[in-house]
Order: sequence, then structure tokens, then C-alpha cells
Amino acid sequence: MSTTHPGNTLDALPAPEDRPGPEDRPAPDALPEQQRIRLGGVTREEVLTLAGAAGGSLGLDWLLYERILPFSGAFGFLLCWYLLFLALYAVAGRLQWDALTVRERLATALAWSSGLLVLAVIGDQIGYVLYRGLDAARHLNFFTESMRSTAALDPITSGGCLHAVVGSLEQLGMATLFSVPLGILTAVFLVESGSTRRGARLVKPVRVLVEAMTALPSIVAGLFVLGVVILTLGVEKSGFAASLALTVMMMPIVTRAAEVVVRLVPGTLKEASYALGASQWRTVWHVVLPTARPGLTTAVVLGMARGVGETSPVLLTAGFTTRLNLDAFHDNQASLPLFIWNYVKQPYPDMVARAFAGGLTLMAVVLILFVTARVLGRHRTPSERRTRRPLRATAATAATASAANKAAQVAN
Repeated sequence: MSTTHPGNTLDALPAPEDRPGPEDRPAPDALPEQQRIRLGGVTREEVLTLAGAAGGSLGLDWLLYERILPFSGAFGFLLCWYLLFLALYAVAGRLQWDALTVRERLATALAWSSGLLVLAVIGDQIGYVLYRGLDAARHLNFFTESMRSTAALDPITSGGCLHAVVGSLEQLGMATLFSVPLGILTAVFLVESGSTRRGARLVKPVRVLVEAMTALPSIVAGLFVLGVVILTLGVEKSGFAASLALTVMMMPIVTRAAEVVVRLVPGTLKEASYALGASQWRTVWHVVLPTARPGLTTAVVLGMARGVGETSPVLLTAGFTTRLNLDAFHDNQASLPLFIWNYVKQPYPDMVARAFAGGLTLMAVVLILFVTARVLGRHRTPSERRTRRPLRATAATAATASAANKAAQVAN
């Protein structure tokens, strides 16, 4: 017979068979239903709000410009319409959304309208040049003949821009050949030598010089080559002299862009190369430059974009001719910017049409060069492909193992 003490709590506990089981416990309160957050798509309310703000702002703008205020001009009308649209869109959105959603919708409208504006300006430029130059560009002779035997009053079926296309390609090719190695070497020097105290003394004047050359007017580059190379050294006006002037314009652009890309290479890659016993130049050649190659391609494209449309330095250094000159080192050589500049100012409609057709040709040449540079930048060397194959296999194996582990955990 057991004795019960008042302070003994163990005897006060219920027997195991008398304790409530999991099924006897009261169910917890049901969680409130969570609202799903929509990350994409457009609802009907958003479309109607946008359309209403656009229509209302247009009507209010017309009322202000045509009936109330003494304003005029298409540019001011469009600008006021855009500002009124943003204001009405924000007000209409605040009536149905919270403040955070209104700011998000307003930022989206700003981003989309800015992009559409840029596309509209580009489309307007291309359309205008196409409209003015289509009469000459639709004839095959424009791309297969030069202007050597064509006079100002000759029909549009005579003459072309072959000599200008050849001159532009040769001058831009030589300028790229000169500026890209110099620009990339300068960028590597600024990054690698600037990390040491001794190298920082040499980096500072080089950086100042590169920044000064970035803002250099193009005609100053042409005058520099004209005074130093042509008048002092006695080199005749030619495509080679024009390429030197383009090199002066392209090299700082390539250097600045390449420096930014080289700085983005992870330091752990270089440290691993140094740990394996590689020297600094082997690390730069085999680790830094291959890693930064897509960005370096962009730097080359930016430099080519700066030099392909220059007119004043080429005019001072290459001269102008109406015949085809394949030798870039002797005699005058035409280019597409000079072709356009020389013929667009003439009072003859066919010459003006040839100038605009030359503008279309220049756009096509630039597009082909940029696409080619992009494709070459994405192309991998055989050694890189051999290195990436085991990396892909390892990644695939790891992904398969991770999926299997997750499936096993779900099954358990």
C-alpha cells in the first residue's frame, strides 16, 4: 500500500493510458489564406488604367495647347502629353493600388516609354535614310561601280560607292589592327602595375593621358597626323595616314573599356595561377585575357563604332577620289563618310540620293562588322572546349545526385 505525499508531483500525473493521444488533441487554428503574389503578366485593370491615362492626357493636352494656352510646336505638345500621362497614370493608379504598387507601375511605364522612344528615334532615322536613298540603293550598279566615269547630271543607273566601301574597310581594318593591341596592352598595364607602389607612379601619367585622349576632338587627331606624319615626315595622303588618325581616336576608347573588363576578372583565378608557379605575363596571357574575352570584344566594338563614322580626320589625311584605289599606302583614298559628305551638299537630286544610299551602305557595313565581332567573341578555342567538357559532365553528375537525394528525402 503506497502512501501519497502532498508534495510528490509524480503521483499526480495521469497514467499513460489515460493521457490524450494525438488524435484527441484540439486542432490548431487554420492559417489565414495567403494571397498569391503575381510576378508577371498584365491584368485588364492595368491595361484600362494605362489606356485611360493616355487618352485623358491627350485630350487635356490638346485642350491646353489649342484652346487655353498660347503654345505651339510638335515637340512641346508631345512633351506635355508625356508629363500629363505620367501624372494621370499615377493618380488613377493610386485610386486602386497601394503606394508601393503605384511606384512600381510608374517605374515600369517610364522604362517602357523610354525604350520605345529610343526605338522610335532609331526607326525614324533609318526610315528617313531609306526613303531618301532607296532610289539609288535599289540599283545593283551602286554597289559594283565607282564614281570615276559619272558626272553630276548622269542618271542614277551610273556610278556607285564601291571605291568608298573598299576604302572604309581598309582604313578601319588597319586602325583596328593598330589600336586594339595597344589599347589592351595599356589596359593590362594600368590594372596589373597599379597594384604595386612602384608601378602606381607610372600608371598615373598614363591614365591622365588616356583620359585626355578620350575627350580629344576628332579634327585635332586629323590635324596631328597631318602636321606630324604628312607635312613633317613626308608621307602622302593615303588610307594609311587616315588609319593613323582613326587609331588616335579608337585607342583611348578601347583602353578605357578593356580596363574595366580586366578589373572584373576574379582575383582568385590569378592567385591560383601564381600558386601553380606561373609568372605574371603567363597569368595575364592564359588566365586574365581568356576570361575577359567577351568584354574585350565589346571594347573592340566600341572602338570600331567610334572610328567608322569619322569624317574630319579622314578628310585631312586621306583626301578624296572618285576612282577605286586598293593600295592604302599610296594616293588618295575615299571612304563612306567622305562619300556621304561630298555628295549630300550638292544641289543635284541624284547626287543627294547617292549620298543617302551611301548612308544605308555604311549602316549595313557597321551591322556586319558588329555581328562578326560578337560571333568571334563567343567562339571558344579547342583548349577551352576540352576544359569545359569535364566541367559540364561534373555539373550534370552533381545535379543528378542532388535530384536523387531530394527524391529520397521526399519518399522518406
